[in-house]
Amino acid sequence: MKILVSQLSKPVVLLLLLLLLLVNNTISSSSSNDMMMMNKQTYIVHMDKTNKPAVFNEHINWFQSSLKSVSNSNILYTYSHVVHGFSTRLTQNQAELLRKQTGVRYVLPEVTYKLHTTRTPNFLGLYNTTAFTSHINNKLASDVVIGVLDTGVWPESQSYNDKGLPPIPAAWKGSCHDDDDDLNLFFNNNFGCNRKLIGARFFSKGYEASAGPINQTLESKSPRDNEGHGTHTSATAAGSAVLGANLKGFASGTARGMAPTARIASYKVCWISGCFGSDVIAAVDKAIEDGVHILSMSFGRTPTDYYDDASAIATFAAMQRGIFVSASAGNKGPETKSVSNIAPWIMTVGAGTIDRDFTAYIRLGNGRQFKGLSSFAQPKHLNNNKWFPIVEAKRVSRSVYGGYCLAGTLTPHEVAGKIVICYEGRTARTQKSLALKDAGGAAMVYIYKKSNYFDKIVADADFVPTISIGVENINEIKRYLNSVVNPTATMMIKGTEIGFGVKPSPIVPDFSSRGPNPITPEIVKPDVIAPGVNILAAWSGTSGPTELSSDKRVVDFNIISGTSMACPHVSGIAALIKSVHPDWSPAAIKSALMTTSYRTDRKNGRPIQDITTENDATPFDYGSGHVDPVAAVDPGLVYDLTPEDYVWFLCVSDYTQRQIKLVTNRDINCEDYLRGTNDHLGQFNYPSFAVPFDIINANTNIINGSTSTIITHTRSLTNVGTPATYKVKVSKVESVKIVVNPSSLTFTHKKQKLAYTVTFTSTVVRKRTSQFGHLEWSDGKHIVGSPIAFTWS
Repeated sequence: MKILVSQLSKPVVLLLLLLLLLVNNTISSSSSNDMMMMNKQTYIVHMDKTNKPAVFNEHINWFQSSLKSVSNSNILYTYSHVVHGFSTRLTQNQAELLRKQTGVRYVLPEVTYKLHTTRTPNFLGLYNTTAFTSHINNKLASDVVIGVLDTGVWPESQSYNDKGLPPIPAAWKGSCHDDDDDLNLFFNNNFGCNRKLIGARFFSKGYEASAGPINQTLESKSPRDNEGHGTHTSATAAGSAVLGANLKGFASGTARGMAPTARIASYKVCWISGCFGSDVIAAVDKAIEDGVHILSMSFGRTPTDYYDDASAIATFAAMQRGIFVSASAGNKGPETKSVSNIAPWIMTVGAGTIDRDFTAYIRLGNGRQFKGLSSFAQPKHLNNNKWFPIVEAKRVSRSVYGGYCLAGTLTPHEVAGKIVICYEGRTARTQKSLALKDAGGAAMVYIYKKSNYFDKIVADADFVPTISIGVENINEIKRYLNSVVNPTATMMIKGTEIGFGVKPSPIVPDFSSRGPNPITPEIVKPDVIAPGVNILAAWSGTSGPTELSSDKRVVDFNIISGTSMACPHVSGIAALIKSVHPDWSPAAIKSALMTTSYRTDRKNGRPIQDITTENDATPFDYGSGHVDPVAAVDPGLVYDLTPEDYVWFLCVSDYTQRQIKLVTNRDINCEDYLRGTNDHLGQFNYPSFAVPFDIINANTNIINGSTSTIITHTRSLTNVGTPATYKVKVSKVESVKIVVNPSSLTFTHKKQKLAYTVTFTSTVVRKRTSQFGHLEWSDGKHIVGSPIAFTWS
């Protein structure tokens, strides 16, 4: 039955109109609130500790009142050590209102960081030379705690076995979190620590505020690592020795971390959508409070000014408290200026290869044989030189892109039981191998686009036996395929080769991010390279080795590559140095690692190569060189820096007082730090030299003439060894004259400091070019080396 409005009485009509208005307002208000929530983002709010109004007894009450005046959002974290303040969700307008309040230093928008995704102890010379082991005191080494910020940890791994370790150091204040959801047993979150894994925390408030609640069917809201990356990096840094470690029978051997008796504290800050700045600051804040000695961070972002970078701000606070920070350089190579984590108080680590190959051969039916590489253990169905039909993927595909072995494009009845040739491109090699497995293929020959594949290959846990070879071989293979009706082939996977018979090593891989430094050209970055290609280490029990959602294989160890893998190598080595020299500053440890690094292949004496150019690598590729832990424990001399020196660096970099305060969390008057009227970054006591001739301003010590440009750098060396006289040696550079004064330094006692100057004279003007040199001091026993990078824009 229909009722017309005209049939209703006036009071009823008015009541209906009122109800309609209320509903509309409610919907509008709800819609407005929803829109406001959608427009909110996380901000990190720096408060001026000295300006707390007396009406507030506690700083948290002040924080809450300040926030309430502009928003109804909740505080995500409060911070005490990195910054004085809190993080919360705000709209842009609310953030602007908060910025105007008295006592608010800065309101920093949160950024997201991305992960920079065994034989290495032997390759680095650890544990097999008395020169190194004579320095190491296992008791002191076990007092060092490495804090790893990553995707968490898989505590059941044997790499966290605490057998033989003494009790947890009395100074340790950290703890292990349990899962905050007792009902969620999907990932077995009964989390336990021991004398090896002495701390495990997770930080997810920033992540959940931006990306929504954690899906606990995909990742655990606990310190548990469901991805594998964090387990791999922490075990690389300080994992206990595990005999017989391997990936599905491949690369078998003893897996151990760089500092196997050091302790590990895991701080889970990285989730499916990334590592969020507010969580990173909270983790570093807590790590400082817990008492870590080393921080290892294998993630990064596009470089920006230090006062805008949550990671740079957090690590400055750590450095001020004597904590050494190692971070990955990034995986955006070979692009120039792609290096990340470039703050000078951070040890920036690029990647290099090691002396291990995974050798395999493909033999054709005509007897021709091609050497390649494979990270697949010899399967039973390929034993006894069994022959299989071989075919190019594009001939058994339904797609115009068939040669790339894309998922769903291969014709099963034409692929089944055959060796299939697939080309690099469009999808990852593991995805191609999965597509081939799903189509019934027996094995894959993977063709790299470039001929220098031997140095480029990165091992993966392929789904079918796979051999990778260079494109230079494909024409001969094609001629054979076209010459017979039923072409055949067999595969022989020889397994792991190590030592002097292996390709030149180290080599700088293409993915390792390159310099020059995009923010401060006067500082060379990366600082060093370390093993980062095909690294075997512990893995999560819930993530397949390829990290594909369809990969249900369970492995205890995995082989992966990236500067993420290089970073924890340096973190672990730094822990060893810290155990030998507990009174050394983070800068002294960094200097020891940089000045003792090497620039030549240990096997043939040739310069380290850049895989991309196939030429000699440069300091923009490897920084000071490849780390050498044996030499770093006894460097002879170091370039030391104090927290106040880094403040001076910020002042000379022309940052404002407000910007410097954001980084240092202190009131700074640069007039108290400047040493004279001509302060310039050439006076910063960094272990390497970057000389950009194009940077000319009133604060630099540069003299312009009609035919030359002169730049003078000063440095100070501290003796950490026995009394000795060091003499300088400088390489010749085509376009630059280099003069060091004095040419010798005599140290009579430990901790003595002596200064020297280096004058660089450029006699020509070069447009958009770089040249490189090297300076080293030696007493006949120690070599204290520094790279020199010259640029003209």
